[in-house]
Amino acid sequence: MYFLGFNWNPDGTLFKLGFIQIKYYNLLWIAAFVVGWYIMKRIFLNEKKSMEKLDSLFIHGVVSIMLGARLGHVFFYDWDYYKDHLLEILLPIRESANKSLFGFINGYEFTGFTGLASHGATIAAIIGVWLYCRKWKDIKMLWLLDRMVVATAIGAGFVRLGNFFNSEINGKIVDKSFALATRFIRDSDDMPAYKAMSITKEKTASAAYKAIENNPEFSSVLESIPYRHPAQLYEGVCYLFVFAALYFLYWKTDKKDKTGYLFGFFMVGLWTIRFFVEYFKKSQGGFEESLGLLSTGQWLSIPMILVGIYFMFRPGSTKTAT
Repeated sequence: MYFLGFNWNPDGTLFKLGFIQIKYYNLLWIAAFVVGWYIMKRIFLNEKKSMEKLDSLFIHGVVSIMLGARLGHVFFYDWDYYKDHLLEILLPIRESANKSLFGFINGYEFTGFTGLASHGATIAAIIGVWLYCRKWKDIKMLWLLDRMVVATAIGAGFVRLGNFFNSEINGKIVDKSFALATRFIRDSDDMPAYKAMSITKEKTASAAYKAIENNPEFSSVLESIPYRHPAQLYEGVCYLFVFAALYFLYWKTDKKDKTGYLFGFFMVGLWTIRFFVEYFKKSQGGFEESLGLLSTGQWLSIPMILVGIYFMFRPGSTKTAT
């Protein structure tokens, strides 16, 4: 009996404008920021804060989150590569011997940013809020964090859906009889693009993957690709529950008046989910080999959870004026 149990093989690129690729992943990141802005607008109006302050917050948020997510991936998961490719840290390109960028810069290809880490995004977002509150001194940092996490939780769900479209951060191998078994044809470990093109003799990765899925000639190749847990969906759906809980707590209870509580609830809820979903994910690399026992994502989640517990249950937290 299957619920998903199907071949997952979408082309991550929706369309191209010259060398620029518009990807589902990019659009879902944009959706996360747009929906987040709308939620924060409702909150700011409810709290009688000006739209000028919201616009400033949006800029601080976008810059800090995107920069932190990128640097988090670089330093937490892939420093061995990027230490020798420093140019690629902040530019959406990757070294490739047979490619050409803009038609005349040989040895590179445009890829978009293919590595972003949520732990880095969280740390950088907190720093961004601190800088924002230094500018707008009438807004207290914890007061703002208690409200921003409502929007952040649903944004995290959008991002994980983007990972699903990209066939990245896939789960561990599972028997095809499992109710949620999903065959990620574009899994970078099970069937990297160069291998798919070599097998099918197609000139593009997209054509190669489609041939593997649909051409009976390659049925044995298709069968060799294992089913995996759709770990991105596990995580994304759970994040929506965190969002629903935070939304309820903000609008229907007085928990928003207990300084730091909603921020703490978010940290505990989101990173506890991340900790347990890691058991279903294949390894994402990082420093887990040197520490052992837990994955890199789990090690990074533990301090986040502890911070959340502190803010939820710290003594003496009361309503803070803004």
